[in-house]
Amino acid sequence: MKLRIFTEPQQGASYDDLLTVAQASERLGFDAFFRSDHYQRIGAGDPGPGSTDAWITLAGLARETSTIRLGTLVTPATFRLPGPLAISVAGVDQMSGGRVELGLGTGWFDDEHAAYGIPFPPLGERFSKFEEQLEIIRGLWAADKPFSYDGVHYRLVDSPALPKPAQRPGPPIIIGGVGSTRTPRLAAAHADEYNVPFRPLEVTGEAFERVRQAAAGRSLVYSAAQTVAVGRDEAEVERRAAATGYTAEALRRDGLAGTPEEVLDKIGRLGELGASRVYLQVLDLGDLEHLELIAAEVLPRV
Repeated sequence: MKLRIFTEPQQGASYDDLLTVAQASERLGFDAFFRSDHYQRIGAGDPGPGSTDAWITLAGLARETSTIRLGTLVTPATFRLPGPLAISVAGVDQMSGGRVELGLGTGWFDDEHAAYGIPFPPLGERFSKFEEQLEIIRGLWAADKPFSYDGVHYRLVDSPALPKPAQRPGPPIIIGGVGSTRTPRLAAAHADEYNVPFRPLEVTGEAFERVRQAAAGRSLVYSAAQTVAVGRDEAEVERRAAATGYTAEALRRDGLAGTPEEVLDKIGRLGELGASRVYLQVLDLGDLEHLELIAAEVLPRV
């Protein structure tokens, strides 16, 4: 089981905040540092300095880290055209020496689209665009000659399909969600990894099984994202849970909360469902002692 740190900088974090957490995650031995891709705070509260662009910050982190993997969970297909996105991700992959992973999804937070003038079509159209983006990005990275594509939403004519990413034929692509029909089909066809975000064990297992059936023997990595609050005692657990906006009771049920032993038990149950990676959603980026506790008491035992 690999543990990855997952941050939500739209909730109020600067590039320097992300750099501190990414470098601490690397030093402590976590497998990857991921961030969300949002342009606006979700929910009420202080937005701090405002959000940062995911791929610009990952480019910076690529040059200021050396071993930890980097990625998004997930980039909305609504934010960027597929050609420029393929170029951006390939560039960051080169800058990192081949450590990038692309989480890609349909987009869902309509308020941020309205706030920044980004079109937000109905869900069916977003899924259709998402599928074409997956085909185009894969095609551009893998092409050994000019690449053309004629779809419903996008048309590419004799693209040079450059630059190429350091990883060949391209960085791993992660698809997440718990939809019962379209998500399993797309994950089975296009993903290297399928992620279930913030769901109880039973729901996570059911979602994994739907993708396994759709994949019909094709091998994928299965993973889960869970909000984390680990403490040496109950007071510490409660304090860290409160920093996420949830109670310890709620996170014990639907996330990863409790003592290191409690969290290890639940990670083990995720492993029994087929997960080989867990993304630990860390919301208090100033609490580096939290990462140190997980690295000392949980990471060596998974």
